[in-house]
Amino acid sequence: MEAPAETLSDDVIVLRRWKPEQLDTLAAVAGDSAAHLGAWMIWATGGYGEPEAKEFLESAARNWAEGKTYDFAIFAEGEVVGGTGMLTRPGRIEIGYWLGRHHTGRGFVTRAARLLIAEAFRLGAPEVEIRHDEKNVASGAVPARLGFTMIGEEAAEPPFAPACAGVHRVWRLKRP
Repeated sequence: MEAPAETLSDDVIVLRRWKPEQLDTLAAVAGDSAAHLGAWMIWATGGYGEPEAKEFLESAARNWAEGKTYDFAIFAEGEVVGGTGMLTRPGRIEIGYWLGRHHTGRGFVTRAARLLIAEAFRLGAPEVEIRHDEKNVASGAVPARLGFTMIGEEAAEPPFAPACAGVHRVWRLKRP
């Protein structure tokens, strides 16, 4: 599969491929929200600062070049409000997402997921999946709003973030 476009947008948000020059922005947005994010995402449980942002950006660049993951900053109202990405899996694309604590509940993740779904299907993916911990009701609302079907649950691999049950709900949307 070819790489997605490096910029995707609708009339409210813009997704832009993460770049090394966004180190300070990523560290600030994720760092300010580490307690909020750390409840659900293991990468934020110990806090988040410049070293973690640098490691992520290096990994994101490497994974993009290798076609493994395609990570984007979510911009709304002229600022970075979170991140999202496409993970390549055999026969499908998986989408992940997070928002800074001041930007939840405004539809940004739903819009970001909608853009990534359209891009995945444009690139030929036969289906898109979203996984989330069964206790993370807000993350589960996104695929439900977008017409995904919950196809089951599976045990998550440890370690788990503190609020997680360790059971992923798996949602799938097939290409129209």
